[in-house]
Amino acid sequence: MDNKAVKIIVRGKLVDGHTRCVHYNSGLDVIAVKFKCCGQYYSCYYCHGEMAGHPAECWPKTDYDVKAVLCGMCSAELTITDYKASNYQCPVCKSNFNPACVNHNHFYFEQ
Repeated sequence: MDNKAVKIIVRGKLVDGHTRCVHYNSGLDVIAVKFKCCGQYYSCYYCHGEMAGHPAECWPKTDYDVKAVLCGMCSAELTITDYKASNYQCPVCKSNFNPACVNHNHFYFEQ
């Protein structure tokens, strides 16, 4: 059995090695979200809108146990519940996430 970690592809415009894109690229912009509609990780909702070819679909509250948030620093996949409870810090590597992302949660997660 091969124990090599599977590299998760993060789609977006000019995505760097920590999931930052052309739209969001501060030192704290280090998460990507898997979109409910296509099951693909994108660095942000703008990238999804410009590249996916279909409308975004929010995760319903009933799916908050799904791993749909990727830490761009350690590649840990977090459930939506874990991410929302993280106080904007990765529970695995302790990297800080951008607290201003709360302003965009409605694009990704049912409120």
